[in-house]
Amino acid sequence: MKEIPYKIYLEESELPKQWYNVRADMKNKPAPLLNPATLNPMSFDDLRPVFCDELIKQELDDTTPYFDIPEEILDFYKMYRPAPLVRAYFLEKALDTPAKIYYKFEGNNTSGSHKLNSAIAQAYYAKKQGLKGVTTETGAGQWGTALSMACSYFGLDCEVYMVKVSYEQKPFRREVMRTYGASVTPSPSDKTAVGRKILKEYPGTSGSLGCAISEAVEAATSKEGYRYVLGSVLSQVLLHQTVIGLETKAALDKYHIKPDIIIGCAGGGSNLGGLISPFMGEKLRGEADYRIIAVEPASCPSFTRGKYVYDFCDTGMVCPLAKMYTLGNGFIPSANHAGGLRYHGMSSILSQLYDDKLIEAVSVEQTQVFDAAVQFARVEGTLPAPESSHAIRVAIDEALRCKETGEEKTIVFGLTGTGYFDMVAYERYNNGDMTDYIPTEEDLAKGFATIPQL
Repeated sequence: MKEIPYKIYLEESELPKQWYNVRADMKNKPAPLLNPATLNPMSFDDLRPVFCDELIKQELDDTTPYFDIPEEILDFYKMYRPAPLVRAYFLEKALDTPAKIYYKFEGNNTSGSHKLNSAIAQAYYAKKQGLKGVTTETGAGQWGTALSMACSYFGLDCEVYMVKVSYEQKPFRREVMRTYGASVTPSPSDKTAVGRKILKEYPGTSGSLGCAISEAVEAATSKEGYRYVLGSVLSQVLLHQTVIGLETKAALDKYHIKPDIIIGCAGGGSNLGGLISPFMGEKLRGEADYRIIAVEPASCPSFTRGKYVYDFCDTGMVCPLAKMYTLGNGFIPSANHAGGLRYHGMSSILSQLYDDKLIEAVSVEQTQVFDAAVQFARVEGTLPAPESSHAIRVAIDEALRCKETGEEKTIVFGLTGTGYFDMVAYERYNNGDMTDYIPTEEDLAKGFATIPQL
């Protein structure tokens, strides 16, 4: 057997040429998006005022297993892909565990995260359609940064509605977006009717992704030549992110490595879905089996404490209804949550897989997450994003469990990006000011009360 290097790189020629659509192998397909006016499944024509035409086709297609990646997108990918799969030798040594730990590192681009994989695809299709620009929301800022880069590359206007608490906590992330030509507005704002409505209902609110989505959709549909794009949750986004999992599997196969446990952080589901898709495909087809763990914040526990029902994708209730694990479109996470995993719901694909018990989910508290982040940074040399650190926390926990049992399991987790724009959160942790907030049953009840009764 070959000696396994610290970093496993694929050749440029080995970069995936197609995205993989895991829905094609799912026996129980994700429930369709519903038109809130008619409660019928959303059609191509229903979605045209909001999304780019080609992206709608990808969104609605649950039978085509592979989609060719356009040459222009492949050329852009070559700037930062293939991304390395890293053997965490130093972490293994620090934990004194028999487990073998690998992480797929997606932070080797200016956006600092995996979000660029889908941003460049969505910007490409907008440009191909002849649009002037796009609007979007962003939580922690990785998606907004990635989209501003992609729009700059294709010469598109980019309007970003950034969750207010992140806008205030992460000025440098905001300035990177502006450097790439994007306009950035703290959400909720008085620029849109839905923003003004939310401000009136929740004065002083720190905002949420649901709020920002509502504003971005209104902005897109009220201007000629604009469409709305987003960085997570929808099936089209998970499709583009499968380059992560396809590269990961190719790198593992190169050294005849089969993972036992695959772990990813989960907010809306883009990176987790992208990482696990090719492995899940094998599992669905009966070719292999893996234990797959979704890790979410205890402050926004969609999987572990949410309801599996149809809900609006946004707080303003202007978007389609999606069947997903949700805390209710009116749920607004605590402002002290330092990561970007702040969405009230979860990808319909992942929700169906979770309901079918094909993946597991755990929630972790914020201080435990940063304990893991600091431990990882000190031994592996990379400062992880708070979001990624949720996966690190559980990877460490699983490795320590192997230490107790003596099992030599192989663990793979997704390191979605770097934490260099998240220093306010690290400062609070280092100063001992960081606290844990777990929603009470009363808090959750308020969010659940906003779920439509169909």
